[in-house]
Order: sequence, then C-alpha cells, then structure tokens
Amino acid sequence: EAVELLSTQDVVVSAPTGSGKTWIALQAAKQYLAAGKGVWYAAPLKALSNAKYQEFGDEIGREAVGILTGDRKENPDAPVIVGTTEILRNQLYDAMEVGRDLAVDLVILDEAHYLGDVDRGVVWEEVLIYLPSRVRLLLLSATISNAQELALWLERIRGKPCAVVHSDVRPVPLNVLCQLPNGQITPFFKGQRLFPSVAALAKEQKERRKIARQPEPDLNVIVDSLRTFNLLPAIVFLKSRSDCDAAVERLDASPLRPDEDGFLGAVEEHLERYPELRGRSQVERLLACRAGAHHAGQLPAWKLLVEQMMVKGFLEVIFSTSTVAAGVNFPARTVVLLQSDRFDGRSFVDMTATDLHQMSGRAGRRGMDNVGFVLVAPGRYLNLSLMRQLFLSPPEPLRSQIAINFSMVLNLLLSHDPQGVKELLGQSFASFHEKSKKSRTVKLKLVEEFQRHLTFLQELGYVDASGAPTFDGRWAAQLRLDHPLLIAELIRGGELRSLDPKELAAVIAPFVVDKDKAIHVSRHVWEKTKPLWKKFRGMVMRLRPLIEQLIAHGFPVPDIMFWPVASLFLWSEEVEWEELTAHIRADEGDLAMMILRTADHLRQLLALEDVEPAIARAARSSIDLIMRSPLI
Repeated sequence: EAVELLSTQDVVVSAPTGSGKTWIALQAAKQYLAAGKGVWYAAPLKALSNAKYQEFGDEIGREAVGILTGDRKENPDAPVIVGTTEILRNQLYDAMEVGRDLAVDLVILDEAHYLGDVDRGVVWEEVLIYLPSRVRLLLLSATISNAQELALWLERIRGKPCAVVHSDVRPVPLNVLCQLPNGQITPFFKGQRLFPSVAALAKEQKERRKIARQPEPDLNVIVDSLRTFNLLPAIVFLKSRSDCDAAVERLDASPLRPDEDGFLGAVEEHLERYPELRGRSQVERLLACRAGAHHAGQLPAWKLLVEQMMVKGFLEVIFSTSTVAAGVNFPARTVVLLQSDRFDGRSFVDMTATDLHQMSGRAGRRGMDNVGFVLVAPGRYLNLSLMRQLFLSPPEPLRSQIAINFSMVLNLLLSHDPQGVKELLGQSFASFHEKSKKSRTVKLKLVEEFQRHLTFLQELGYVDASGAPTFDGRWAAQLRLDHPLLIAELIRGGELRSLDPKELAAVIAPFVVDKDKAIHVSRHVWEKTKPLWKKFRGMVMRLRPLIEQLIAHGFPVPDIMFWPVASLFLWSEEVEWEELTAHIRADEGDLAMMILRTADHLRQLLALEDVEPAIARAARSSIDLIMRSPLI
C-alpha cells in the first residue's frame, strides 16, 4: 500500500518494529533507480546507516549505493545515498545558500519518530521544512499516535497530499508475563486487569509502600526459568552500565559449551579483526555464559561482537541499559524489565508508554517466534500499577523539539533575509500542533528566540545591520557544531593557527564533551601534557569574555575541562588503547565517543580551507592521527 501511494504523494508509515518498513524503502528505492532518479535514505545513527548501506548494496548493487556519515564517504555521487540525517540537513543548507536544487527525487527518513527526540529532533524538523516540495518524501516510523497530525502538517508546509499507512498489529504477537518474588511465572494480565496474584502484589506495593524494601530479583533464577520454558534468548534491561557489567560477572555458566554450534569459531573470527578485545574478562564470560553486556560505556567493536553473536543465535542473554533501547537492533524472544523508570540524562524519571513500546518492540523475532514475551520482574525499582497503565496506553504523540541555535541562524541567513527566516520558523511543527491562539504564541516565541540570537551575532560582528552574514559570519556558518561561536572565537584570535595536528585535536576535544563528569587522570598524563597547559590556559583566557557575554545573555556554555585535552593529546601520540584507558579513568565507550566526536568537529574545520588553510591542513592530519583501531 505504501509503495503504491508513493507514486502519487508523500507517505508516512507508522508501524511496529519488524513490520517490514525496510522492505518498503528498498522497493521505493528500486523503483526510483529504475526510472533514473536519485534517492537519499537518512538514518539517525551511524551504525544504522552502515547496516543499511550494506543491506541496500546487497539488494541494489554496490555501484549504485553510496554512504555519507562523516566517518565514511564512499561513492558520494551514487544515485542512492545512505547517510545520517545531519549530513542531509547540511546538504540542504549548502543547496539553499547557492540557490540550487538538491540532486535527489526521493528522501526516505527512517526512524522518523526521532522528530520528537529532545536532543536531535530539531534536525528532523529542519529537513522536513527545508526540503523542496518537488522531492517525494517517505517517513518510516515506529507506531506513533499522531501520524495523521504529522501528515496534515506536511501537507500544509509542502502544499501536496501526504498519506498515512498505519498499523498497530505486531508481526509477532506479544505476551506479557510476571515473575513473582517466589519465582513463580504467571500471566501479567487477565483481560485488561492485572492477574490476581500480580494484583495482590501491586496492592501490597501501594498500601504498605514496600516497593523500596523489596529485594532485587535474582538474575540467575530469571535466566534459569526462561531456559526451562524455552523463552531464551532474552534482552534484560537494567538501570545502569555498572549493573549490566555486574550482571554478566554474577551469571552462572550456560549449559551450552563454547565449542558447540560454531560459537567459539565465530567469536575467534571477530577477535582476529579486532585484536584489542583479546584477553578481556568480558570475552571469557561471553563464551562461558553465552551472555554479554551492551551499553554506551563500551567500545564500538565490543558492541558489534555482542550484536553479531545475538543475531547469529549464539547468545542466550544480553544485559542492556534502557537508554540504548532505540539503538538496539537485535530482537530476542523475550524482553525482561526490572524497573519502571529510566535515566533521562539528568535523573531517573518514570518510564513513558513510548519508552515501554520501544523496549517491548524488541520481543519476538519475525520468522522465528510465533509469540514474543515481556517478563516483568518486580523489585524495588518497578511499580506494577504504572507498568499496567503503560502497557495499556498508546505511545505518546510526537511533539516538536525545534530550538534555535547559532549554527542554524548563520546558515539560514546565508540564503534568507531575517524576515524570510521568521517565515520559515512559522512553518514549524510546534506552531502547527497548537490551537490557533496558542499557535501564534509559539510562533512569536520562536521569532523572539531567533531575534535574540541574531542580535547577539550582530554584536559580535558575524552578521551586519541588514541581517546578512559578514565575511566572518560566512566561514563561521561552516562550523556546524554544538558551540560554533567558541571555536570561531579561537580562530578569529589566531589561537588555532599555530597548533600542530596533535595540539589541534587536543584543544578541540573539550567542546565535544556534554557532561561535566569528573574524570581521574594519572600523574603520568599530567607530566606528559605539560607543554599543553600554557596553550590550554591561553585558550580559556581568550574565551572568557565571550563566555561571560553568553552567560549574561542566557545562552548555554560548556564546562571547558582539561582531561579531554590530555586524552586526545595522549591518543594522538599513538599510544596503545590499553595505555590510554589505564591513565584516563573514563568508560571506554565514553572515551571512544569523545574521540569520534572530536574527529567530527575537526572535519568541520576542513571547510575553512580557503580562509584558514593552515588550520584545515592540521585538521586533516589530526583526523588521520586519531581515527585508528579500535575506533575504526
């Protein structure tokens, strides 16, 4: 139905995980390719883009597919491009600046429910607003409750019909179970009410407030029960990274031997490709327990190993944090839930219906399971009454997350005058999904926020009195970063021009860290990075007046810490990964992400080749220094 409708109009597909949304994208891409037309497939994550690039290449042919993710740029002139949504947004900025059309006829936005993501939803909304209406649009989303509203908004801003293809039917039906404190497994529901024994426990939680004193469920008992009833493999969602790691350490050995069914050989093959994983205790536990931890604190190569072993059917259990549920691409027969809250980046808050749908969507493997299961295991962090309410509720409606930032303002002013930008902002999803009077208020707030950013840019000399970017504003617009003005100020002041590639990577690193977490650094590192102390202090002093201005005007500023500087300098000295992690006491995944994001920031400096050739040359060398195993 979706493929047929796409021949005449834009289409929004809203359907559960495993419903065949990728098949729709492939069929659409094949049809456009056969007609000699171009396709852009945008995904939210680099890992997902890499997987889809492989899949599209297998189906369509390697020569017809390219990839653009920042880390990878292969076959960029291919008729079918797979990449991240940020790259597509940046291409739209560039096309608008020079007044040319985007060389594409169909844009497919995968995981379109990211429109409601607090941190990155603005990028999805920008793409939808800026995309020329002649380009056909296909949105693929998990089940959302306001798909029709989204389609009506697209019709309003694009001036063409948009159809909704909606399904609530899971390809693999879901059965919800509960493991009681005595170890007994029962149904969770009886009709829409809690099963009697579960209801009794919920009543006890409510009346006696015993939830905080309940012992945590024994994971070995849970896994043994699942094994007994043939409910493995399972994904167990836990509260924290350390809980996931500890769970693997405490888990009993699996009755399956490592040398059965080719498991040992498959792990060995992966270790040959990623030798830095050898000798780690996690590998021993993976082999002995058929279980692994999967969370953001781990190396990409380790997460890839866990994912591949799960997909190939070798693992019985994966322990993962709920925060990565959206990025988990390995369905299981059963999902186990031990808490009804989640970490939102700042504190623990009650889970939403959308969160629960995201996690339970991993239960049931299409073509392998007749039924998927969610096992609720009550403990001190799980509220049974809340879980019942969430299971019976539809996902929350998508809400606009559009927010004005300096990079957006500079880039839009390259192609629009201030009044034109205000008119663009008036097309936001935020102003559409509010009622008329409130809609005007939303538009007014967006315009006021734009004006606040514009005035500040004019005060700093990046935009002139007429609203056009100055010379500095034009090159600063190429810095599509979280904190472009801070980097631009260092460039303006000549702070980066004399740095060698190692030093440049080091001083860029503090601007990519979005958490002010204290990290222990060894005395060895402090001694080794002494030459950088003076440069770092000079950089901070140079930025202090601007930071004070930003704070006075109510704009966010990062904490500029030295440990990222030390980490990147040490890594660019080509030390081994084991030495780096021995001296910098951060989670491996956080270190890896910081280095990868530093490389992304350095790539932005490559665009300054005409105005700052020395910086661009150093940035290119910096990227070569830091992008090495085990990060690639």
